[in-house]
Amino acid sequence: MKGRVLICAGSDSGGGAGIQADIKAVTALGGFAMTAITALTAQNTLGLQGVMGVEAGFIRLQIASVLDDLGADAIKTGMLHDTPTLEAVCDEIAARAPGVPLVADPVMVAKGGHALLAPDAVETLKRRLLPLATVVTPNLPEAEVLVGFPVTDEASMREAALVILAMGVPAVLLKGGHLEGDILVDLLATAEGIIRYEDRRIATRHTHGTGCTTASAIATGLAQGLALEPAVARARAYVRAAILAAPGYGSGHGPLDHGVTVDANRFG
Repeated sequence: MKGRVLICAGSDSGGGAGIQADIKAVTALGGFAMTAITALTAQNTLGLQGVMGVEAGFIRLQIASVLDDLGADAIKTGMLHDTPTLEAVCDEIAARAPGVPLVADPVMVAKGGHALLAPDAVETLKRRLLPLATVVTPNLPEAEVLVGFPVTDEASMREAALVILAMGVPAVLLKGGHLEGDILVDLLATAEGIIRYEDRRIATRHTHGTGCTTASAIATGLAQGLALEPAVARARAYVRAAILAAPGYGSGHGPLDHGVTVDANRFG
């Protein structure tokens, strides 16, 4: 099926999230992954021990190098940790890949609670990145930062999704993994309405990288010509299978098994 996906995100030394998870997910779904690394992290399943940002000019060079030669059928952004990084990525995408589908995962906090986005960069993210995006994929804590009010149940999720749409994004996949209870709800909101997905919670601590993986899986679907809803449906099925097959590594929030497969024919 292929489909070229450029991933602009940070590296996770533990292999469960970030660029490493992105490459695995794109490959598992039959796509071709390319990267522009925005930051290096020292992290494992117990948490994040350090971050070293990549200089903005070199981020620009990575993106230009890929797009000017290989091109891209979709782009996925992850950890863009400060304003210079956001500006660099947005400038290059706007200049070199106008109209290419962009899945923006607004990475703000690591699984262990460490901030991955500078507070003063939130407004830059809203002003620059969101208007370029085809779909933005926040979890509930990220949505709260974007909208400025608590998002703790399905009713507030619906309200938040509409507020984010009003920021200039064509679609929002609001992920409900932080909801209380055994039933989890995701909402895909567009101008046409809201599609509701419901699943039973999987009792596991091995969920490191679910956000990165979901966004990259969606980007792969878009790169392969799927419409947004089938791309989201396939991505959700893939991530759920990857959680169920998690290898159990580490003493904390362990990684998924990105090598799982899903039946592509089910999703158009």
